[in-house]
Amino acid sequence: MTTLTASRSDASHLFSAPVIVAALGYFVDIYDLLLFGIVRLPSLASLGLSEAEISLTGASILNWQMTGLLLGGILWGVLGDKKGRLSVLFGSIITYSLANIACGFVQDADTYKILRFIAGVGLAGELGAGITLVSEILPKHLRAIGTSLVAGIGLLGAVVAYFTVEFFDWRYAYFIGGGLGISLLLLRIGVFESGIFKDLKNQKHVEKGNFFSLFNNRDRLSRYLKCIGIGLPTWFVIGILATFSNEFGKALGIAEAIKPGLSIMWCYVGLSIGDFCSGFLSHWLESRKKAVFYLMLFTLLCSCIYLYAGIKTSGQFYFVAGLLGFGIGYWAMFVTIGAEQFGTNLRATAATTIPNMVRGTVVMMTTLFASFKESFSVINSGALVGVICFLIGIYCILTVPETHNRDLDFLEE
Repeated sequence: MTTLTASRSDASHLFSAPVIVAALGYFVDIYDLLLFGIVRLPSLASLGLSEAEISLTGASILNWQMTGLLLGGILWGVLGDKKGRLSVLFGSIITYSLANIACGFVQDADTYKILRFIAGVGLAGELGAGITLVSEILPKHLRAIGTSLVAGIGLLGAVVAYFTVEFFDWRYAYFIGGGLGISLLLLRIGVFESGIFKDLKNQKHVEKGNFFSLFNNRDRLSRYLKCIGIGLPTWFVIGILATFSNEFGKALGIAEAIKPGLSIMWCYVGLSIGDFCSGFLSHWLESRKKAVFYLMLFTLLCSCIYLYAGIKTSGQFYFVAGLLGFGIGYWAMFVTIGAEQFGTNLRATAATTIPNMVRGTVVMMTTLFASFKESFSVINSGALVGVICFLIGIYCILTVPETHNRDLDFLEE
């Protein structure tokens, strides 16, 4: 009877309103975040750009979006610790929903850049605030599973985004994304704030959400930079291997043209499955670090297969893209590690900025990739960027403090 009661209690926690809403929020977030990558070619072509212009302008717009994510992560992270996790969830979704609706009306590349920047700012707040909220309301033995459920369900937004573009014009795909976001606001009305944050809010003497305090203490800075480093391989896969998969397909001599949108979709199918599994793997191993390390090594192996195994058909290519996605399925675990590393007065700031700092590094990755292509082949250029990302990622996960079963009710001094 006690076991049955405990099981029911665990289920009620895992499927509570905050967890469900965080999952659906992340679903819409991922839909909107990846939509440009999926509609990049058709949307820019419809604006009258040539193939050469599409390549340059597409990379530029992606960089603008990622820069927005970088700056938005700081904005929403600070607000999350000062005003609350729920205020960030509301504010971020309004911002990116309106920006995405506006993208459906765009007529020139310069306006497109500005709107994707604004959308990036809005999209930056969703995941960090959601993971922070779920981490603080769930019992510590359920945190890994709960955050994996949020990410696993949320990442399916990429699949829906792909099929939306398949069945609708790219402009309507933006309208649908914005509409989903606005609709989601109605579901958030009954969601309650984290009890840990409520207790902190009453402590007026405690400094909350000071972004610069992440840098003025050597130990905190080390933890922060290592959390960012852990995530680099994930966006190497998404931002380089999947986004520019059409270029890799040509370099590999695959007869059928590789569609970046389809590569991204299969990558995120694998990522969703991987995120579900990573939480249970961490729970079983009783270690965040081991779960992430094993998945990172699997991703490294699949990256080598992608680049150098001599893939000859589109079917093989998309299958490997799915395997790469599964490997980077430690995304939710990586954000959870970031949330668990820091006290309540800095938790939202850290958990929101860390994934967006990683997303922001895509600007450097694409710049390096373009620079390397001037001297090396597309394949070797991708490999060089990957070597840098994996070396940093492996070092960081091996040296960051373990946070499995850590009590989160503590403050950063």
